[in-house]
Amino acid sequence: MEPFRQARNLPVIFAVGDNPVPIWGMSARERLRRIAAAQDLPFEAGAADTLILANLAFVFDPSWLAWLRNRPGTVLTRGGVPVLAHVAERDRARVSHAMESGGEAPAGLEEMPAEREEGIFNEALRKRERPFAERLVPENVPAIERATYVGAYKGVTDLLTKYLWPEWAFWLTRLAARVGLSPNGVTAIGSLLCIVATIAFWNGWFWSGLAVGLVFMVLDTVDGKLARCTITSSKLGNAWDHGVDLVHPPFWWWAWATGCAAYGRPLSDETFWLVIAAMLFGYVAQRLIEGAFIVRFKMHIHVWERFDSQFRLVTARRNPNMVILFAGLLVGRPDWGIVAVAAWTMLSLVVHLVRLLQAMGRGRRGEPIVSWLA
Repeated sequence: MEPFRQARNLPVIFAVGDNPVPIWGMSARERLRRIAAAQDLPFEAGAADTLILANLAFVFDPSWLAWLRNRPGTVLTRGGVPVLAHVAERDRARVSHAMESGGEAPAGLEEMPAEREEGIFNEALRKRERPFAERLVPENVPAIERATYVGAYKGVTDLLTKYLWPEWAFWLTRLAARVGLSPNGVTAIGSLLCIVATIAFWNGWFWSGLAVGLVFMVLDTVDGKLARCTITSSKLGNAWDHGVDLVHPPFWWWAWATGCAAYGRPLSDETFWLVIAAMLFGYVAQRLIEGAFIVRFKMHIHVWERFDSQFRLVTARRNPNMVILFAGLLVGRPDWGIVAVAAWTMLSLVVHLVRLLQAMGRGRRGEPIVSWLA
């Protein structure tokens, strides 16, 4: 087979076959169109040196398309049958025939079995994964929807998101898709609950605030998963979701510290301002360190080495901090809880600063800084 020339433009996506079985409320063709649009790839229009054929008898994780787009001459298979193939126009007919007939991938293409154990590294979700590629038939839909949901989960995150509410968020994501609620709609509900929780904390209604805050935190997972599962991410939704995530935590901590007085466990003026200063400084400084690591090393600090991924489970972000506040409230001392959160924030800051300096030192010595998940 002749070597592929460097493509002058992006590969065009073409669907092969048809499939009426819906997935997350979409047809297979509509899902493919949304994936192509999300990855800025032309769908069944325009001219290109190469094209990517997608077998609609199967459904696949979007990360496969991102992986395949820069690998002309490669075919993704499941059980030997082509699922996705990045090929030249001259190979279109024989690859399409193999897809429609359920035959094996034509000779001359580099085959990537979806079953291969080592999988691929997904930088966006910070995890090594073996993305799914399965036949889209009615009996497989529940398992496929769960696989798409699991595939949208970050591998490196906090302990609550990773262990406590994945199942809750899955059923809420499925419900939202069934009733046609958009990710931005979920974000809007969550934003309102976030404000309600802040007011509750400010007034010392800690148990009510925790309950409302818990629902908000679960919805904060749902909106992103719904956007990924239904392929409906948008710049507005992304900015709104991340904006709320970035802005609200300091307001929660300030409100909690203030509400201790209404609860009957006031902080002294000196302690109050020390707590607020530590939490604000620690929160901003940690975000700056994370940003500096990304700029310098082109990856998140939490995926550098195994320790960093493990520390992300408990580092002083909103969810682990809420566990500390909950523990303090259990013993009737919300004031102890907020002081503990301030102390943990400063300790986490020191850990992140040390890790950044260590990475910089190794880089200056010529050592490669790569993710342990790669």
